[in-house]
Amino acid sequence: MDYYDTIAGGYDELHKEEQLRKLSILKDEIKIGRDTKLLDVGCGTGISSGFDCMVIGLDPSSELLKQNRNGLAVLGMAEEIPFKNNSFDYVVSVTAIHNFNDIAKAMREIKRVGKKDFVFSVLSKSGKFSQIKKIIESNFRIAKIVAEQKDTIFFCTKP
Repeated sequence: MDYYDTIAGGYDELHKEEQLRKLSILKDEIKIGRDTKLLDVGCGTGISSGFDCMVIGLDPSSELLKQNRNGLAVLGMAEEIPFKNNSFDYVVSVTAIHNFNDIAKAMREIKRVGKKDFVFSVLSKSGKFSQIKKIIESNFRIAKIVAEQKDTIFFCTKP
């Protein structure tokens, strides 16, 4: 994650508007309450963690996490999520999956720690988009797909 550590100081300036737009779509589509436990995988500075519930963010960039003010932020990789099975009501990952080292393993980990509901925002122009979509389809039931300006957002449940 050297790249994200390097650009951490300007990350929000580069991506805040785009991330807030995606967050707005997520908030319109999912129903959360104050007692909801949500894991944001690839949370970065916490822009995509702005939910009115108990949020835990996970990211491998210590420099991005230093700026995270939304909930608890944990240093870690999606491929080895440090939480027990079925710990979270929702697991979201906003425009981060294409950066995972082992996408299939990360998705199995996300599925393991989530109880039922998942949201994945995937960069539509990523060279890995087809691979990511297939991995999502093989691990989850896709309830809805929303096309955003730069991303495709998958609203999923456990099969």
